[in-house]
Amino acid sequence: MVYYCINPLCTQRQNPQGIEKCLACGNSLLINGRIRLLRPLSSLGNQFTYTDVFEVEDSSEALSKPEIRVMKVLKWSDDIKIVQLFQREAIILQILNHPGIPKSNRDDYFTFILNNKLQLHCIVMQLFEGENLTHWIKNHGRINQHTSLDWLFQLVNILDTVHRSGFFHRDIKPDNIIYQPDGKLALVDFGAARQITRTYLAKVSTSGGTKTGLGSGHEITVVRTACYSPWEQLHGQAVPQSDFFALGRTFVYLLTAIPLIEIKIDQTTGKLLWRNKAPQIDQPFADFIDELMASLPGKRPQTTQLILQRLERIPLQSKINRIVKSRPFGISAVTLVILSLVGLHNVLRPVIGDYLMYQGRKAQQENRFDDALKRFREAVNIEPTLADSISKFYVEQGWARNITPEDARKYYELAISFNPKNESAYNNLGLLCQQLRDFECVNKSYENVFKLNPNKWESHYGLGNFYDDLGKYDLAEKHYKLAIRSSDLALDAVSNLARIKNLQGEYNEAINIGLQGLKKAKEPGLKAALYKSIGWAKLEQDKYIEARNYLEKAQKLDPQRTDTYCLLAKTQEALDNIDSAWAWWEPCMLLNSNLPEVIQWRISILERIKLLKGSQLRNKS
Repeated sequence: MVYYCINPLCTQRQNPQGIEKCLACGNSLLINGRIRLLRPLSSLGNQFTYTDVFEVEDSSEALSKPEIRVMKVLKWSDDIKIVQLFQREAIILQILNHPGIPKSNRDDYFTFILNNKLQLHCIVMQLFEGENLTHWIKNHGRINQHTSLDWLFQLVNILDTVHRSGFFHRDIKPDNIIYQPDGKLALVDFGAARQITRTYLAKVSTSGGTKTGLGSGHEITVVRTACYSPWEQLHGQAVPQSDFFALGRTFVYLLTAIPLIEIKIDQTTGKLLWRNKAPQIDQPFADFIDELMASLPGKRPQTTQLILQRLERIPLQSKINRIVKSRPFGISAVTLVILSLVGLHNVLRPVIGDYLMYQGRKAQQENRFDDALKRFREAVNIEPTLADSISKFYVEQGWARNITPEDARKYYELAISFNPKNESAYNNLGLLCQQLRDFECVNKSYENVFKLNPNKWESHYGLGNFYDDLGKYDLAEKHYKLAIRSSDLALDAVSNLARIKNLQGEYNEAINIGLQGLKKAKEPGLKAALYKSIGWAKLEQDKYIEARNYLEKAQKLDPQRTDTYCLLAKTQEALDNIDSAWAWWEPCMLLNSNLPEVIQWRISILERIKLLKGSQLRNKS
């Protein structure tokens, strides 16, 4: 066994086992008192990369026994933007919680000083056994449709966690996807990941389309991978839907086993001409892959949830497509005209209706809205029972990201026109009208909901949320209680009610509500919210040790909760653990949150920082 030297300038980095310092440069081979470098996972000495990647043995005290893990080393720290990207990757890996994303803890990010005073930034993370998909395809060949659906579903589930946590990856490609021995996929290398913030999206929207700059004078770091990065990313305007483009391109490679650079492009449309190289794929699935790779972000699916919903329908669409294209179907279609009087129409009616449904969905995704509506009406004329499915489809369209409120309202109203008993359509229309401040529409929508179902707890919860956002906590409390009374499933209402009690200073009641909710809660995020509210109440009661215990439970269950980090910071300050408090203030300030209390806490800490800097400047003068 050999150990490697971490020094990127070392002339002979391999060292025999049992040596404590590199024989060539004299730097320690035990990094940070815990890490030994076993073998490189990237090419050493590559001047075109900023990082070295190693398989390492980690003997951290936080581990029950030494583990084989991965460590990324930032070789150069003179570029502040690259250092910030590296630090962002460390924070992202600490926050994200998914079995297909490398796990990394707070202590896994550190700096190491070489003998020559060069500072190296390091991230230690989970090692996934297996091989990346580039190597897998070279060894096994292209995949079939069944495998591709399974893999795509796995990857979109991982991306769902990433996007819902407020980030997007920006570097999806076969090299960054690991196939594990148990058949599970993992997504790695978050070095290019970006946080989704209103500020970032505002910068993108004002971009002048230069290589790295924006028309407003801002700059966004450009991350590009040949053949996998979409147009907007190449021009410094990446958005969450850019990940979907790279995902589509990845699957073209997996389905064809041909490097993308060797596949021709239609010079008129810009589309890859790949379908004839993947004859094992049905048309509906091929259409969907092309949709992921649409030239404009707005023409791609807008959310991971919409992709998952579409994937669930593709097997049926493929089956229908095979039936419709088959010779027996053509014969049956002619026979239908001749023998409709003897009932054959009733036999084929569901198949024809489903096919028209598919055509309507496809037209909708291609932004041919009038054609979609026409197909849906034809489907209902043939098979009236499809009206409910079409109604639900339009509800899904209303959920889509990046559509205007007016379009969303149109979709919900279309959903109601196809099925006037669609409770979800009324409920979502009510929620939308709350955003539009159309209170007449809000009242009418919820009135219709309660006519259909007086005890629909989701609607009581929605109204409670509405009043909560407006700061009308008494009305919010009323509807949260109605939701709780209507269903044992209304546990989010329990969590929100506990939070309101904290805002109203009723800390004992907040604790009681939280403890009662924990008896029924099973979902980690919900349990985290309840632990957070109890910890908050304990903090306000000056029971700091209890507060810290509850808040640490909340943080472990849901690392994405911004308010938990803020409360942990306040608790550590109360316990006079100032260094630990500042460590918690960092994610409190960085993570997304629109909660008024979080905004207030952030303002408070910023004012304190401002006063501290003012005091330091006065002392210097």
